[in-house]
Amino acid sequence: RGPVLHIVVVGFHHKKGCQVEFSYPPLKRGEGHDSQSLPEEWKYLPFLALPDGAHNYQEDTVFFHLPPRCGDRTTVYGVSCYRQIEAKALKVRQADITRETVQKSVCVLSQLPLYGLLQAKLQLITHAYFEEKDFSQISILKELYDHMNSSLGSTLLEGSQVYLGLSPRDLVLHFRHKVLILFKLILLEKKVLFYISPVNRLVGALMTVLSLFPGMIEHGLTDCSQYRPRKSISEDAGLQENTPRLSDSVSAADTSNTNLGMGEGGRKMAGNHSVKGQKANVPFSESEKTWNGAQSSNGTVQRLKVPSRSSPASSESDWETLDPSILEESNLKEGEQENTASEQAENLASEGMSSESLPITVQPQANTGHTVLVPGLISGLEEDQYGMPLAIFTKGYLCLPYMALQQHHLLSDVAVRGFVAGATNILFRQQKHLSDAIVEIEDAHVQIHDPELRKILNPTTADLRFADYLVKHVTENRDDVFLDGTGWEGGDEWIRAQFSAYLHALLAAVLQPDNEKTLSDFGTAFVAAWKNTHNYRVWNSNKHPALAEVNSSHPFQGQYSVSDVKLRLSHSVQNSERGKKIGNVMASTSRNVVQTGKAVGQSVGGAFTSAKSAMSSWFSTFTQSTPSLGD
Repeated sequence: RGPVLHIVVVGFHHKKGCQVEFSYPPLKRGEGHDSQSLPEEWKYLPFLALPDGAHNYQEDTVFFHLPPRCGDRTTVYGVSCYRQIEAKALKVRQADITRETVQKSVCVLSQLPLYGLLQAKLQLITHAYFEEKDFSQISILKELYDHMNSSLGSTLLEGSQVYLGLSPRDLVLHFRHKVLILFKLILLEKKVLFYISPVNRLVGALMTVLSLFPGMIEHGLTDCSQYRPRKSISEDAGLQENTPRLSDSVSAADTSNTNLGMGEGGRKMAGNHSVKGQKANVPFSESEKTWNGAQSSNGTVQRLKVPSRSSPASSESDWETLDPSILEESNLKEGEQENTASEQAENLASEGMSSESLPITVQPQANTGHTVLVPGLISGLEEDQYGMPLAIFTKGYLCLPYMALQQHHLLSDVAVRGFVAGATNILFRQQKHLSDAIVEIEDAHVQIHDPELRKILNPTTADLRFADYLVKHVTENRDDVFLDGTGWEGGDEWIRAQFSAYLHALLAAVLQPDNEKTLSDFGTAFVAAWKNTHNYRVWNSNKHPALAEVNSSHPFQGQYSVSDVKLRLSHSVQNSERGKKIGNVMASTSRNVVQTGKAVGQSVGGAFTSAKSAMSSWFSTFTQSTPSLGD
């Protein structure tokens, strides 16, 4: 079969709410195309395809992720196009249409993350479907299914079409220096919530941030939606107290031979201490017991321990972490590494796994001009010779470009160790205790709740130079409407290349001995926190010889200069609470000065106005070149 699994129409019923009205092929075998029954794993599909508050907009677009169905192992990528039409304009009006407007979404469920390409095709068909003014005419939807499966293939992931509609240039123009803050937040696997309405702006910004990570869109999201839908509050409470098995976000990841990996590395996500030595009464096979852990240098087996208790109301995660020494390359000699890998392969074979599905580690690849991808032994992702994409969205770290209100419980689910999620409902934004950072896209504001996390993410001088370099290249010469965004420097691909170089330099730097000075350019506290994450430990558990050719220093390292003082002062003034207060006082003082000048006479007012202009010009010298740095 092709990459497209289903074409689905979701409508809003005045009594039943959002419901599936048509699916091709049927979502459940043996059902008809007009069946409204849903697979248990996809029970949130209607609420994702037809978003909350959609009635406020004539049309909208949604990107969403569904968990794999039983027997499948990868994320299902959904793209939905929503429209509404006046009921009186319909040629054929069904009896159950009692409202003045009809709201429907046409969505595609795909195995490939071709968001923008699917959106472009789907928008045309949705427009044609609504122009029929007769929703019983479904032949066009069946033709869409056949056309997409015949024209789309996995080879499209290798080209630029995978990034269609995702513009890092627009992201930098809007967030400016804060883009690097967002990048580091996700590297640290924090709970990040994006907020804006309508949905198309939300999912566009969120997925564009992810596109800055090398290979993430193409191959890094296959395990990003491993969660179990909640049937009801009462039933969920019973399941949480008497958990008979691991939730899907754990078991599916751990039992899949392409996702054999380490536990979450680091710490209790929202707590102040780790829970030591706790185990859940969960039945494991012997092979699972072996492969849920890693063998340390002294021969003992360290296992990932699942939560001993669960509470749907808890915002904290009880994930036990692996000892950092387990995956430290420096603790094992190269020969021991090779022996361990061969023993693992033999054990896998002895468990009855086919050799065709056996993951292998990344080996050094020849520079042939194209990327060679190999399944990673631990991450289960298709990796390049640098270990990209990083295994961020694995082991219960979710990527949900749009979250329906019905999924709110996932934010406090103990089986979810973190998330990058998007929401349009203000209830998500008000629940600040469930996230580490809230990104308000409208105002380009990144609200980080924890003072310690703000300190960790405080940009270094080299980081400020890097961010300023991006902003200057993107903002200059953008008046030419014909050339805007089409050139290399300052263009979308150029920006992705800069972040790729930044990440490669960071990875190369952590491999060097006596690297404290080099890592300080990236932020000593940030690097220390990053080394405690799951994605770092998975990456560090394997050798990546290609990084030997990468310059192991910050792209913008160097001696301090006057311009650095200017950057730092601007950052401090614009982002610290004291600096904001000073700015507000200056603004109000200027207004009062002008009003006073007008009251006492033109001459005095002119003098005060001149003084205000002098003060404003002095203050602007620190803000014009580097506005709006990250929180």
